[in-house]
Amino acid sequence: MITDPDALLPPYDGITLADVRMVKSDQDAAEALAALSSTDVLGFDTESKPTFLKGEQSTGPHLVQLATDEVAYLFQIGATPALDVLKAVLESKSILKVGFGLKDDILRLQSKLGIDTNNVLDLSNALRKGERNSLGAKTAVARFFGQKLQKSKKITTTNWSLPRLSDKQILYAADDAHVALRVYRRWRSDQARAKTAP
Repeated sequence: MITDPDALLPPYDGITLADVRMVKSDQDAAEALAALSSTDVLGFDTESKPTFLKGEQSTGPHLVQLATDEVAYLFQIGATPALDVLKAVLESKSILKVGFGLKDDILRLQSKLGIDTNNVLDLSNALRKGERNSLGAKTAVARFFGQKLQKSKKITTTNWSLPRLSDKQILYAADDAHVALRVYRRWRSDQARAKTAP
């Protein structure tokens, strides 16, 4: 007997490494700003090094991910050019930022980096159809694409403050932002279709 109905779903094919940019230099930052500023909606997420001790305070975010439809941009906090770009994009009132479970991300960006995030839509709440609990990315991917989003607990709890992230970390983080944008686009197109249906 199958207890997890999602186990039968085909895997979700996420973003590829070729479509991820690590923003490290001033030139990277300029290119990221140009791409991110020219879109209406971005996928958005952050990663923080996990805390394991009781009462231990998180020092995150250590990584901020912003995704357009084609490319995910990863900003390691501590790299100098990143902050100006993040401030410009995240504080912009004209660009919508979408993601899952963003409450902590927004608080940490404010307290650690002084970024007052504007125009954010938390899909965990927006997509709730009368369910009591907020909706996660895995459930949304199953609902909208009929696919299973692989979320490795092992990677979730890795050290995101490392100066060099592994390919698995990079893909995991990029996917978190990119999948949010894909779910948002599908949700809006389904809504538009429902409105025009006879």
